[in-house]
Amino acid sequence: MKNNHQSLGRQNIDELIAYWLATAAHDYQVMLKLFTAKEYSHCLFLGHIVLEKMLKAAVVKETEKQAPYSHDLVFLAGLLKQTKLGQSKLNLLDDVNHFNMRARYPDFKLKFYKLCTRAYTERYLKQIKKLYSQLCQEVKQKK
Repeated sequence: MKNNHQSLGRQNIDELIAYWLATAAHDYQVMLKLFTAKEYSHCLFLGHIVLEKMLKAAVVKETEKQAPYSHDLVFLAGLLKQTKLGQSKLNLLDDVNHFNMRARYPDFKLKFYKLCTRAYTERYLKQIKKLYSQLCQEVKQKK
């Protein structure tokens, strides 16, 4: 793969966008299944992954460069100039960033697991689904 500072050809851009969209869509379906299975902490962890992939698709579309190797949703959103998320969506991304860390590291896992009740997860899942839809629409729009 080319480094983040090199522009990509149109075909490579389209392939990268398609990759991020397809893998985000797959993970989105798994996220929903995890919620149904009452695997709430894993559901929210995957919610982070879904939004990360959608933001990376938007970054590739807008910058015509490889998305950076970062899991920080606020950082990725900050790379976007054409996609306007607003402060409430940036606050959501900041919250969802914590789902990535808490689900991965042993010292946070148990606390996070206990935090992830059905109501807590449902509240964030609703917002993640809404932002996912918005990003899908924006990425799929013609330039």
